[in-house]
Amino acid sequence: MSQPHFVKDYEAFVEMLLANFSTDEAMSHAVGGAYGEIGQIERVILEYAGLKPGMSLIDVGCGSGRLASSLTQLPLNYLGTDVVQKLLDYAQSKAPPGFKFVRHVELSVPVESDSVDMICAFSVFTHLQHTESYIYLTDFLRALKPGGMVVFSFLEFSTDDHWSVFASTVEQQKAGTLAHLNMFIERSVIEIWCRHLGFEVVQIVNGADAPWAGSPLGQCTAILRKPVP
Repeated sequence: MSQPHFVKDYEAFVEMLLANFSTDEAMSHAVGGAYGEIGQIERVILEYAGLKPGMSLIDVGCGSGRLASSLTQLPLNYLGTDVVQKLLDYAQSKAPPGFKFVRHVELSVPVESDSVDMICAFSVFTHLQHTESYIYLTDFLRALKPGGMVVFSFLEFSTDDHWSVFASTVEQQKAGTLAHLNMFIERSVIEIWCRHLGFEVVQIVNGADAPWAGSPLGQCTAILRKPVP
């Protein structure tokens, strides 16, 4: 059985980066650069969404560990998943000893139902087909405790700052150099997905209008909640 596009794309992407940069540079480029800065912003977003010490957190698409490395002083039951083992190995070296990292290529999270306080997916749905993102959200709902939260980032055409990503993708597509899929999701689509899945939409935040302290993420952010019966 052939590997999913996101596995093949990112394994090749990471190998290309490692062939052209030092390990630290490659690991930063693999998650979009600004390793420490973006990791801290992601932590602030999760705390804004309700992350507290002692909670369980699954970091889907954890990459080379920029979020995990920013959580060093926050005691958590943390699990990071990704599709590239070299990213996971680097993430483990940057994270607290108790944090766990697992290679997982399915559109799911490898935990029991109703067992997790929060699941995040930063810059993950931006590289998946809509059907794949929806399947992920379906499993997030299964895995979360009642009242548990999902936080994910996304690109949308109605956000002016995101047009440059699309324009760059067009040029790479024309040149045959596109390394991976770049996908846009409009917030109206997220609201429809949530209505069908049963998620409550807590907040959808424009990338430039962050209500949390500190810098904006650059992408938009969706915060969802699993209803409490």
